[in-house]
Amino acid sequence: MDDKSDEERLIMDVCLLAGKIMLQNGAETYRVEDTMIRMAKACHVSANSFVTPTGIIFSVDGVHKTNLIRVSERGIDLQKVTRVNTISRSFCSGSLTIQQAYDRLQEVESSPHAYPFWLQSVTAALASGCFLMMFNGAWSDFWAAFICGGMGFSLSLYFNRLTGVKFFAEFLASFAIGIAAFLSVKLGIGHFEDKIIIGSVMPLVPGLLITNAVRDLMAGHLVSGTSKGIEALLTALAIGGGIAATLPLV
Repeated sequence: MDDKSDEERLIMDVCLLAGKIMLQNGAETYRVEDTMIRMAKACHVSANSFVTPTGIIFSVDGVHKTNLIRVSERGIDLQKVTRVNTISRSFCSGSLTIQQAYDRLQEVESSPHAYPFWLQSVTAALASGCFLMMFNGAWSDFWAAFICGGMGFSLSLYFNRLTGVKFFAEFLASFAIGIAAFLSVKLGIGHFEDKIIIGSVMPLVPGLLITNAVRDLMAGHLVSGTSKGIEALLTALAIGGGIAATLPLV
C-alpha cells in the first residue's frame, strides 16, 4: 500500500513539475494540460488537470489528494519548454523511467536562462534596428534604434527584477526609449524620432503572449485565453503610456 502511494505521489510530482516549468516559460495553456495528461496516461492512470496562467490544479483518479501549484513568476524561455517536451516524449515512449524523468525535469527547472542578459540585450538592439528598416526607416537611424532598443530592453529586464511588477517595468523602459530617441535626434545621431521609437519598442511588444492567447481561445480555453489577452492589452497600454509620458517633456 505504501509503495503504491509513493508511486502515485511521484506520478503527480512529475506531471506537476513538467506543467509548472512549461507554464513559467511561455507555453500555451492547452499544451501544458496535454503534456500532463499524456505523462499520466503513460503511467496507466487517469488524470485531470485545470491550468490557468497563474496556477495548476491536478488530480489522479483514485487518489483523494488534489494538488495545486501557484505560478506567480512567468517569463519566456522556449528552450526549457522544448526540453520538457523532449523529456515527455521520451517518457511516454518508455525510454525513460518515472524517476529518470523527474530527475531530468529538476535539472531543467534549476538550469539558468538559455541566453545570458547581455546576449538578450544585444539581440534586442539588433532586432530594433531591423524593425526600423522594416517600417521604412532610414539607414542613418539604424544605430540610434540599435542603442535605444537595446537600452530599453535591458531596462525592462532590470526593472522587472527590481520591482517584480512587469507593467511598471515596461512603462519605465518605454519612457526611457522615448527620451533616448528624442535626445538622439537632438544630438544628430538620428533623424526621424517616430521611426526610432517604433523600432525600439518592438522587442517589448508581447507578441508571444498575444499568440498564446489566440491559440488558447481557439483550443477552447476561454479563461486562459481571455486573461492572456487582457495581460497583452495592459502591456501594450504600458508601452504606449510610457511613450506618451515623454511628449510633454520633449
